[in-house]
Amino acid sequence: MNKPPTPRILIADDEPLFLRTTAELLRKAGFECVGAPDGEAALQALIREPFDLVLSDLNMPGNLKLELLQEGRRRWPQVPLIVITGAPSLPTAIESVRLGIMDYLLKPVKYDDLLSSVRRALAQSKRGRPPKAVGAADGSSVSELVGESKPMQELFDIIERVAETDANVLLTGESGTGKEAVARAIHRRSSRSQGSFQVVDCTAVPETLFESLLFGHAKGSFTGAVKDQVGLLSQADGGTAFIDEIGELPAPLQAKLLRVIQEQSFIPLGKAETVQIDTRFICATNRDLASEVSAGRFRRDLYYRLAVIHIELPPLRRRGDDVTLLARHFLKQLQATKPSIKDFSEQTLDLFKQYSWPGNIRELRNAVEHGLAMARTETITPHDLPTPLQSGSLDGGVAARGQMPAGSRAEALVSAERDYLIALLRENSGNVARSAQQAGMSRQGLHKLLKKQGVDADDYRQ
Repeated sequence: MNKPPTPRILIADDEPLFLRTTAELLRKAGFECVGAPDGEAALQALIREPFDLVLSDLNMPGNLKLELLQEGRRRWPQVPLIVITGAPSLPTAIESVRLGIMDYLLKPVKYDDLLSSVRRALAQSKRGRPPKAVGAADGSSVSELVGESKPMQELFDIIERVAETDANVLLTGESGTGKEAVARAIHRRSSRSQGSFQVVDCTAVPETLFESLLFGHAKGSFTGAVKDQVGLLSQADGGTAFIDEIGELPAPLQAKLLRVIQEQSFIPLGKAETVQIDTRFICATNRDLASEVSAGRFRRDLYYRLAVIHIELPPLRRRGDDVTLLARHFLKQLQATKPSIKDFSEQTLDLFKQYSWPGNIRELRNAVEHGLAMARTETITPHDLPTPLQSGSLDGGVAARGQMPAGSRAEALVSAERDYLIALLRENSGNVARSAQQAGMSRQGLHKLLKKQGVDADDYRQ
């Protein structure tokens, strides 16, 4: 197996001692370092040779007006930037964040903090990938956050600002828009990044087991509790708890979660002692929680605790050419399984742009994976795509014709979702498990959607 190349770091600073000692420390940690005494020398170094990361001082010749940062971001957008300064100011901090720096460190910087920042930046932004693709790099979520559209640029800016706080966050938006990826991005850019990121899916856990999963339990506290179990909230101490599909949480558990968030403490099942935690909560739902509150199905006090910061994720159909960017991103991720496939046909890309994507990013990734498996030539054609996408029947071809659907936006979305579910069941002969796998969701989640839409899978069995 080939050994991965050693990451190359450019360090730009006009203090010789800092430049030399920082380079020596990072070399001992396994990185290749090149020094530059000012902004102009750093730009020349970037022109001559490739780098994986730039560490830059702010107050030095050639960067007093952020010339190095601005030019670096314009000419080498794939190379992440970390700022280290002994004279911080609010204007430079704001401008640095606007330019998309990975971190903003103050001198004298602790070696452990610097090393952590360097490793985080390199993990989040590989060479050739835009630094604002700030989502999960471990493949554990639906997608990394990739996009150049205005809605996504606004989302990236919000993530940068939210990550600096410890406020609880509520992520809303349609299913498949990448809420877990956003949660991971916030966690990784926060001061809690070295802590654990624990995921709780409210649709995947039976109500009877949810309390035990969240809080933990003592041996013998209930039938089947054969040993002590540490809960996910204890594991998230010092980190972030991501609670997905929070709108599905039953009312009794809503009250218990509210108390945990308020007190930052709880008592595991079967135990007497209180466990103290320091945990940030990020929750997600595709429901309209404000409406759920009005209907009495969700606690108002819990809603306000969760929605200190509310982020609405844009659906894929509002992201313009991002669909092409994401399709090629997924193709590159999956290409190792079939390297003979090089690209999409123009007809396929046109179809991607016309389609309304009710399943959003998750559906796009599944479509790319399906096309990759079915393709017989170097390009993925429309005939290689899943049947629902080929037919373009989800909204009756509305997107392709550029016409507005009748009725309200909410009615149009409900109709599109129903059509998508029916097309999915038809393609899989009513098999719910197979349909859920193709849609990139849990079987329980698909059952909930089918029940909500009044669709019976048995009607499509063959």
